Amino acid sequence: MSKVVGAAEFKAKCLNLIDQMRNDDESIVITKRGKPVAVLSPARDTTERKSIIGAMRGSVLRYDDPLSPAVEPEDWDALR
Repeated sequence: MSKVVGAAEFKAKCLNLIDQMRNDDESIVITKRGKPVAVLSPARDTTERKSIIGAMRGSVLRYDDPLSPAVEPEDWDALR
């Protein structure tokens, strides 16, 4: 659920709303004349990066023979 704040209120209380958003981990919808114009969302923590090693683990669906050609030679357009 998001908190809804008018643009004038957001302008007046911007820093306090940002601090509150960080504590609540809740997005803020900013409206102008009652219509949503922007959404302010908490940022993800980018300080902890995952290693790329093992990132694709479990993604191979089939592994028959890695040394065999992907297609038969007669299927190649370059050979015609």
